[in-house]
Amino acid sequence: MIAIILAGGYAKRLWPLTLDKPKALLPIAGKPMINYVAEKVTSLDPPMSRIILSTNLKFHFQFQKWLKNSEYHGVELMPEKSSKEEEKLGAVRALADIVEKIGEEDVLVLAGDNLFTDKLDGFLRFFYEKHAPTIALYYARSVAEAKRGSTVVISESGKISEFAEKPKHPKTTLVGACVYAFPAGIGKRLKKYLELGLATDEPGRFIEWLHKQEPVYGYMLESYLWDIGTIHSYKAADEFFAKNSRDSA
Repeated sequence: MIAIILAGGYAKRLWPLTLDKPKALLPIAGKPMINYVAEKVTSLDPPMSRIILSTNLKFHFQFQKWLKNSEYHGVELMPEKSSKEEEKLGAVRALADIVEKIGEEDVLVLAGDNLFTDKLDGFLRFFYEKHAPTIALYYARSVAEAKRGSTVVISESGKISEFAEKPKHPKTTLVGACVYAFPAGIGKRLKKYLELGLATDEPGRFIEWLHKQEPVYGYMLESYLWDIGTIHSYKAADEFFAKNSRDSA
């Protein structure tokens, strides 16, 4: 299995913090946000065959500097083709390009701004049991938060029956994270999706479409997940992980 971490966005909602710095390198409890995601992936046993970090060209040098000074030497940087925001690929197209390059292999996909305390072992065991596209789930803390995410309805077996990206009127506060596992061959689905001219900047839009084409399953995380897209969520995650670090010291 290959792991792909998506960190190519420009994070306008976090300006001015991200005007000259990628969101994934903002500090959370004293260390770069991306470290928390990298730790989840690099600690897996058996290990991933490759770990790819997708970035944009504007911030590529900063990621190179981070990687050089980090302990995650198995991580490969793969920048998108354009450094201009108006020409950026979007997360779905960037994912499709990487999958096309790496060939037929199972893929673990994580957003570089989704932080959680669960280990990934249970999620991957569930994926291998189903051998079908799988997405991590958690409960949003409010309806307002659910509106900003992807609401999900699942069956007793975990199969997703409804998936709505950024719903105006959420049916539930159960939401999907950008933590996905796909079996080999997902590149064909990504290619078809893009050929339809559908949205390329929100990975949830791809899952919204995919669950109507084939079975997609949801796996419940045991704890909350911070999808860091606003100043408020950034501060909340920083406070939680700082407290968690103090409590475990």
